[in-house]
Amino acid sequence: MRQHCALKHGIFKEFLAEFLGTFVLVLFGCGSVAQTVLSRNSLGEPLTVHIGFSVGLMMAAYVAGGVSGGHVNPAVSLAMVILGKLKIWKFPFYVIAQFLGAFVGAAAVFGLYYDAFMDFTSGILSVTGINATGHIFASYPARHLSVIGGFIDQVIGTGMLVLCILAIIDGGNIGAPKGVEPLAIGLIIMAIGVSMGLNCGYPLNPARDLGPRLFTALAGWGMEVFSTADYWWWIPVAGPMVGGVVAAIIYYLFIELHHHRDEPEKPHEEEEEEEEDEEDEDSSLKDKYEMITMS
Repeated sequence: MRQHCALKHGIFKEFLAEFLGTFVLVLFGCGSVAQTVLSRNSLGEPLTVHIGFSVGLMMAAYVAGGVSGGHVNPAVSLAMVILGKLKIWKFPFYVIAQFLGAFVGAAAVFGLYYDAFMDFTSGILSVTGINATGHIFASYPARHLSVIGGFIDQVIGTGMLVLCILAIIDGGNIGAPKGVEPLAIGLIIMAIGVSMGLNCGYPLNPARDLGPRLFTALAGWGMEVFSTADYWWWIPVAGPMVGGVVAAIIYYLFIELHHHRDEPEKPHEEEEEEEEDEEDEDSSLKDKYEMITMS
């Protein structure tokens, strides 16, 4: 009974950590996009958005990392399941927490900038057009991007994210100093943002994209958030999951599988104790032999 209660408390604690971490990510990330768009680029630009998401992920990892690992991304959680670093029964709890955190984070951004939204849009919330604001919360493809191109974009982008995360947390690799891992992970997003953001804005995270998208559908943007661009919405959900699995397999086969694992050596003190025990046994046998010969 006590063990069962401890198990429930453990997963609840991890659930809350993933929820809060994803909330932080979306608040900083989508908040940086909102400030840029609603100020008509007077208080932001692409670089500030990259910084917002990079620092947002870094802070999310600091918030949740010590409790749940700070995945804040279903693709990362799935990769950890594949590699045996997360128990599979925990996976649904992590994903639900991440989606809820992203949904509430989007609601917080909308509440924070509600007056600015109304001023910018004149009360008409839309996904397309000169005063479009749907892209503040979720990704939409550039005109040149095809469905296949978008899917490949998400597989490669998320694959690089997961691959680099696995390298940073790998104790058998160079890794990062304890406590610095979130900073290194945040820099991955910066690198992806400045190199792979043209096609669709590097969502890379099903929870971060679908959670806010669902919020916009309910908050006034309507079902257009799902139907726009030939029902684009599923690409940043399915693509990252595939990318996470591919990256986990590649990292394991190319790097982790080849780590040199030494057999644990016996401590020096234990060896000395064993030698002393052998000497004691030898001396006792010798004494017994001498007593027999004397008699």
